[in-house]
Amino acid sequence: MTGALPRSTLPAVAVALALCVPTLALAQERPAQQEPEPTRVDDIVVQGMPLREQVATFVDAVTAPPAGRAPARWADRAGVCVGVANLQSEAAQFMADRVSEVALLLDMPVGEPGCSPNVVVMLTDDAPGLAAALVERSPNAFRPHYAGAAGTVRQLNLFMTSDRPVRWWHVAMPVTGESGNPAIRMPGDDRIPRVKVPLSRLTTTIRNELRRAFIIIDVDQVEHLTLTQLSDYVAMVAFAQVDPDHEVGDFPSILNVIADPTAAAAMTDWDRAYLQALYGVELNRRSPSSQLGQVVADMFRDRREAGGDDGAPPAQD
Repeated sequence: MTGALPRSTLPAVAVALALCVPTLALAQERPAQQEPEPTRVDDIVVQGMPLREQVATFVDAVTAPPAGRAPARWADRAGVCVGVANLQSEAAQFMADRVSEVALLLDMPVGEPGCSPNVVVMLTDDAPGLAAALVERSPNAFRPHYAGAAGTVRQLNLFMTSDRPVRWWHVAMPVTGESGNPAIRMPGDDRIPRVKVPLSRLTTTIRNELRRAFIIIDVDQVEHLTLTQLSDYVAMVAFAQVDPDHEVGDFPSILNVIADPTAAAAMTDWDRAYLQALYGVELNRRSPSSQLGQVVADMFRDRREAGGDDGAPPAQD
C-alpha cells in the first residue's frame, strides 16, 4: 500500500509548482492516526421514489464522463499510485493509505512506495492559482490531443477559475479490451490501431481507462472536515468521473460533507455500492447510456439486498 510519496516522484507537470506551496496542516485537534467513531444517520427516503429510481437518479447525478463517452475507470492490470503533496507527513500518509484502501476494495493493485503517482492530490491556500499554473505549464497533460481524453475547454477553465473547495480533473484513454493498447492513433504515431470488431451491434471491444487524476484542495475551505472525511471524498472523486456540480443531497453520500460535515463520517455503503458497481460491470456496451444502465442495475441489486425490497430506503453506515 502506497503512502505519501516524495515530491520528487510526482509527475513533471506538478512537481515544480507543488514545491512552491508551503506544507500545510489540517486541524490539529484531529490527529491523522485517529479515525472518527462511526455514526448512524436517519434513513433517507426520496419521497415517493422507488429504490431503483433512487439509484438511477444518484448515478445520473454523479457520473460525468466526457460527452459521448462511456464511464472510464482505472485498469486493474496497471493499478493506481497515490501521491499527496503539501500536507504534513503523518496526515499525507494517512490520506494516501486511506485512498489506496478504497482501490484495494475495488480489486485494483496499488503501487509500491516510490511508484510514479497517477492520482496526484495537492493541498494549497490558492487552488485557482495552482490549477492555472499547472495547466499553463503543461496543457497537453490535461487535454491530450485525442478525442474523449478529458473534459471540454470550458470545463478546464472552470477547473482553473472556480472557487470550489475541492477540484478534480481526469484524463482517460480508449483502449482495446484484449490488449489494453490505445484504440486511437496517438499524436506522432502513424500506425493505425487494430481493433477487433465484435459480431454484436450492442457490444464493443473498446473501453475507456483512466490514466491520470489531478485533485486540488483549498485547505482553507475544508477546515471543517475530519481527515477521514476529506480522504474518503478524495477517493470518491479519484476513482469515478464525478460531476463537479453534482446534487446528491437527498442521498447518504460522502459527496455531501463539503456542504454539511454531519452528512457522513466516512464513505457510506451507498458510495461503496456505486463504486463497486462501476468497477464490477462489463463496460462493453456501445451506448454510454447502456453502460450506465448496467451500473444502475448492479447498484440497485446491492441496495435491494441491503434494504430488503424494492421500496426499502437505502442502507446507511
